[in-house]
Amino acid sequence: MKKPDIEAIITCERSNAFYNGYRPAHLVKEDYLTTGIHYYYNREKVSFGESALGTITFISPEAYPNCLIEGKRINIQEGSKIVGYATVVKIFNEMLRIKE
Repeated sequence: MKKPDIEAIITCERSNAFYNGYRPAHLVKEDYLTTGIHYYYNREKVSFGESALGTITFISPEAYPNCLIEGKRINIQEGSKIVGYATVVKIFNEMLRIKE
């Protein structure tokens, strides 16, 4: 199994719940949506209106390097519908970090 790319505070805003293994799209760059797999620490789901700390493993991070920084807010989408967001807490995959 692939290691997670980031740790984030994940917030559910327009869905009944996000469950461990949820695979929505993430707007990592202004013009790039990518799939990521969610896992939450010490819980199975994040219900509507809740936030949880967890990890996201992106499907193909090599396609969008240098796009994240701690504190960045990433839209979580189902198609064109924004259902929540993830705020980056830690970047484990250095390829994704914005070079200063």
